[in-house]
Amino acid sequence: MKLHLTRSNWVILLVLASAAISTHSSLVTAADADWETPRTVDGQPNLQGVWANNAITPVERPEVFGDREFLTEDEMRFLAGRIAELNASGGDALFGESVLDAAFSGNVSSRDTQTGNYDQQWMVERTLQNRTSQIIDPVNGHYPERTAEAITHARQRSAYRQEHPADSWLDRSLSERCVHRGVPNLRPGYNSYWQIVQSRDHVTIIQEMFHDVRNIPLTEMPKLNENIKLWNGSSRGYWDGDTLVIDTQNFSEKSAPGLNTDAKILQERITRISDTELQYDLIAHDPGTYSADYTRRIIFEYSEDKIYEYACHEGNYGMMNILSGHRAEEARALAGQ
Repeated sequence: MKLHLTRSNWVILLVLASAAISTHSSLVTAADADWETPRTVDGQPNLQGVWANNAITPVERPEVFGDREFLTEDEMRFLAGRIAELNASGGDALFGESVLDAAFSGNVSSRDTQTGNYDQQWMVERTLQNRTSQIIDPVNGHYPERTAEAITHARQRSAYRQEHPADSWLDRSLSERCVHRGVPNLRPGYNSYWQIVQSRDHVTIIQEMFHDVRNIPLTEMPKLNENIKLWNGSSRGYWDGDTLVIDTQNFSEKSAPGLNTDAKILQERITRISDTELQYDLIAHDPGTYSADYTRRIIFEYSEDKIYEYACHEGNYGMMNILSGHRAEEARALAGQ
């Protein structure tokens, strides 16, 4: 989603900032000079615990910010107030970057036009950090250009979905079928918690969306044979100083809707930068979609909350209703002919 705010509208919004209500925000700054990385009993940097990805920072930089990497103090104060109002509103649920869009525009109407939308009480409180985008490379804060093949593929896929929305369960998305949310799942604000557990030889990352558990070996071992493809890919980890590096490849072509998914290679770099923050960098090599690599940076915040089961029911009974509903549509169309 791209946000289209003009500079004049942004100035008007800042004039209103004096009436803003304060709320919790996370201002990412340099670590305290006296702070030391905590260690496990094995002497490794201790990344264990539950970490939340709830900030409103957009993946791509809204045009209004130009080349600026960080928000100003006035912008932080204004957005903090708007987030507090949205958290307390009780209106329709605002997923992902729609929180930032609502804070900018004042439009809090539903982003989900389907029957049975969530309301805001289902959502966690979103927090504020001072970056204008998660993408830090390219420096303009935007994804690299998509390849011509990827654009053509996306158009063909969209056209097919219009003509064949539910010929089979295979025509529905993996998430709707409760199969897969992608690795890594970086969607903020909704089941956006990671639990990290460490041993000497492994790091385990638990995400309770579709019960995904990534068990990542830290010992030297051969890479998985290139002919073996997995939903979550095959991960290998190692320590680069105090940074955990995770390299993942061998993705199944079925795990994402793009082209050449099995050529995708991801590197995650996780560094504890304070008692309450993890710096997470994702360096993505995705030649089937983008003309160059890109890097996203997210600051995860420590949480005292527990992770509870996410029960995805769409695959249990929703799929039957979707398919039978489309059969009824086809029967009506045939009768009309």
